Amino acid sequence: MKLLRQSTDLPQALRSGAVAIGNFDGVHRGHARIVERVIEQARALGGPALVFTFDPHPVRLLRPAEAPPPLTWTDRKAELLAALGIDTVIAYPTDEELLHLTPEEFFQRVVREQLDARAMIEGPNFYFGRNRSGTIEVLRRLTSAAGIRLDVVEPLMVGGEYVSSSRIRRMLSEGRVDQARELLTEPYRIRGMVVHGAGRGAKLGFGTANLDAVDTLLPGPGVYAGRGFLNHAGDTRWPAAINIGPNPTFGEHAMKVEVHLIGWDGSPLYGQPLEVDFLAPLRPVKRFSGVDELKQQLHDDVLAARRAFQDYELTDKLARSLDSLPPPADNRRETT
Repeated sequence: MKLLRQSTDLPQALRSGAVAIGNFDGVHRGHARIVERVIEQARALGGPALVFTFDPHPVRLLRPAEAPPPLTWTDRKAELLAALGIDTVIAYPTDEELLHLTPEEFFQRVVREQLDARAMIEGPNFYFGRNRSGTIEVLRRLTSAAGIRLDVVEPLMVGGEYVSSSRIRRMLSEGRVDQARELLTEPYRIRGMVVHGAGRGAKLGFGTANLDAVDTLLPGPGVYAGRGFLNHAGDTRWPAAINIGPNPTFGEHAMKVEVHLIGWDGSPLYGQPLEVDFLAPLRPVKRFSGVDELKQQLHDDVLAARRAFQDYELTDKLARSLDSLPPPADNRRETT
């Protein structure tokens, strides 16, 4: 999979295919439906399957005070889209010039000249061009005139509500990381740099990596089961107990992100990047009567986090093995 930061001078191998344009924040199951159609059309055309997205989200330039915290960073977004089968992700640098293009100008410059798209796949609430004046009906008119196929994919509904990035943000903010995970294509992940903390965890026997510079949405305060990934350790993952919030037992009220990697016995991780998946909520943040009560709770948290990790890994492994099986043979015979 290729991640490109521009769409000019594309080689022919990346042109004349099927494309979906949008933010794809979080890469949820609704996005996966669009991607599936992109891949189908690309195969039918014999061309590439492309996603054209924006970096940063246009609202960060237009209305920064209203910009929601992102669910994914660009490289992670590309990684998730690649896992769904996309050939190339173009993360176009959002600037004032792009935002001031009319729908017709955007369509001509990006879709026709730069991508030479032969098929487009979008949701019914797709908007493009200056002031979001390009609706799906405008796109239908433009693609029809250009001889480009347009497929409009209906939104996915789960639990009586449409799957959307805003719905997932709400779940995460309320600590419902397990419910958010059911709507995403992969568990929700954050990243940060490990910095020095107060060192109390190590003294209690539960050393933590304190994360700073997290650039995506933080789940609400609470203790969570998850898994941690270190860049220098390949694909190795560790079960993790994650605390988001203050330390009221010690009279601290600042929000912190503390990650205990279960089984990690290597050197301190200060100054290194750490990525963390959230698998399940364990309990709210609370004040304990003393150190002994806190240590017992931390012990219980670690056991619960390890169990949640093992359950998820087993279920995920089984699901992936089933997905890799060939479809059942059709043994039906035609009768005349």
